[in-house]
Amino acid sequence: MGGVINSDNMRHRCTIQYRSETQDPTYGTSVASWQTLATRWGNVQDVLPSKSEFIQDGVELSASQSRLRMRYWTDISSDMRIVVDGVTYQIVSGPAVLGDKDGIEMMIEKVSS
Repeated sequence: MGGVINSDNMRHRCTIQYRSETQDPTYGTSVASWQTLATRWGNVQDVLPSKSEFIQDGVELSASQSRLRMRYWTDISSDMRIVVDGVTYQIVSGPAVLGDKDGIEMMIEKVSS
């Protein structure tokens, strides 16, 4: 590795999930669920400012963004989500390739009301 990814810092267990749609057998409506694609080790760092607040549909929400780095992997996309140490994040940017395919980096966001 070209020094971009340090395996000593990979201490967060990250479960990558993709959205799956099935049809309800009784009503025929679409039912969304999240399925596990893989579990990898990653490094999560808070981004400053670490918290921002906004109002959506009359509800005050706070968004906390973090940077997630992990070893190079091509099967992840921005329409997936990440569960890090039991906390669910959406991918808001990336993944971007680091170095000469040393790793990937993405911005993730935890949204709570």
